[in-house]
Amino acid sequence: MNNTELYIEALIFSSEHSLRFEEIAYCLQAALERDVDTDEITRYINNIQQKYLDDNLAIELVKVNNGYQFLTKKAYYPVIALLQSQRSKKKLSQAALETLAVIAYKQPATKTDVEQIRGVNCDYSIQKLLEKELIAVIGKSEAVGKPILYGTSPLFMDYFGVNDMQELPHIKELTSAESSIGEIEE
Repeated sequence: MNNTELYIEALIFSSEHSLRFEEIAYCLQAALERDVDTDEITRYINNIQQKYLDDNLAIELVKVNNGYQFLTKKAYYPVIALLQSQRSKKKLSQAALETLAVIAYKQPATKTDVEQIRGVNCDYSIQKLLEKELIAVIGKSEAVGKPILYGTSPLFMDYFGVNDMQELPHIKELTSAESSIGEIEE
């Protein structure tokens, strides 16, 4: 294995969030004090991905949110779920999940938009989601009073393991016949 490949592996491993190709290139060029060819970086990333396909390793290199990140392989999710249940303080409340879902599907969304859909005040949930960096302020509305517009953050993409908002389930997939009231008219 070549030093450049080891640098890439170290960069991705040490990054808290998915590491974009451009960030890898920038760091390599600064560290190696030379231009680094994009094909060269791609080749090394592919080599690293192949290395972590080994069944004796519990992690893999995955492309997430247009970047690369080391993640636990799916076979180990049950044991990771146990750890996560122990860390319930970091778990999102039902109210926060509902608020996050409204923002994710409606974005850009104002606090009023969320409150109209949920039917309750959402100040606390929005504050907690901002603290956890799952949502971000993305601007101000042109409506009266210029309310703040919220949208999902790059950490949201990492947290839910998606590259694109189109990968989120469609609303129709989330609703079931059991949750409807009355009979469906044809």
